[in-house]
Amino acid sequence: MTQPLEGLINLPALAAFLRAHLPKQEGELTVEKHEAGFSNETFYVSWGPKRWVMRRPPRGDILPTAHDVLREYRVLSALAPTGVRVPHPAVACEDSSVIGAPFYLMECIDGIVIRDDLPPQFNALADRRRIGEELVDALVELHSVEWQSTALVSTGKPQGFLERQLRRWIGQLDLTLPHTRQLPGIHTVTEWLRAHLPPQSGASVVHGDYKLDNVMFAAQLPAKLIAIFDWEMATLGDPLTDLGWLIAYWGATGDPPDPEPKGSNYITEQEGFLSREALIARYEERTGRKMTHFPFYHCLAVWKQAIILEGLYRHYLEGTAANPKAAEFEWRVPQLVERAHRLIAAA
Repeated sequence: MTQPLEGLINLPALAAFLRAHLPKQEGELTVEKHEAGFSNETFYVSWGPKRWVMRRPPRGDILPTAHDVLREYRVLSALAPTGVRVPHPAVACEDSSVIGAPFYLMECIDGIVIRDDLPPQFNALADRRRIGEELVDALVELHSVEWQSTALVSTGKPQGFLERQLRRWIGQLDLTLPHTRQLPGIHTVTEWLRAHLPPQSGASVVHGDYKLDNVMFAAQLPAKLIAIFDWEMATLGDPLTDLGWLIAYWGATGDPPDPEPKGSNYITEQEGFLSREALIARYEERTGRKMTHFPFYHCLAVWKQAIILEGLYRHYLEGTAANPKAAEFEWRVPQLVERAHRLIAAA
């Protein structure tokens, strides 16, 4: 096991549940904790020849609606038949008494997640370009789903989505800051977003956390996006919020140099990757949606990043963080607030 399971998994209870709800396999059930990620806890579950990925919320108090793994399961179940690039779900458990929290299992897909550094097989300039194209094209596929004819129709209410986004994340911020610190400047960003709320660009399934390290590429070239992960924040709403989120994690940020340059922004500012403008243009061409108000969506994404990471910083301060690197949010969050101010000035 790569990480300790104490307090996260009741292994005998999990084994009993899976034996009752999945086809019987020979051999011992084993669980390994996957360290990557700052939100939900992720594990590899092996039983005989079968292997799944299991997701459960982190320990400790969490913000309302955050870390909703059962939402992930419902969204995956609805999207799997549509052709959207998702792993197929296997089983879910709402009973927190089994392992201490709700959880679900999905198929384990073999491939490459581009997280800290660019894997050497993608060094060719053509493959770097293709990574951006695949990200946009997979997002267009998601936003083209006829959700009205699926179980996703009860996932959210598209009307008034942007207004609710602002109210929700202001509420999350108000719940978090009393447990962390003051964040100078973040309320100025909030007021700018309120004052520049655009007409909604449309209604679609929205992933809510669509970015480079939440997708998987095939190990074989040419670069091919094969799976989209982390659906806990999925809903129905304005599709341009997904594009704004992707763009916020793409290319140079203008932030001070990172002491350890890693991650999607650092990777995608390198030679060969499409520019932010090219990604936006590709999405606009394939969907017909106009980008007149896109600065709002970009700034909204950076503001939400700051609020989310501040919530994860609270977990770090309270000793319940899923990833020890959450300590970095002490300085990363203020940088995000400053970046949002630069976006406002440019807009």
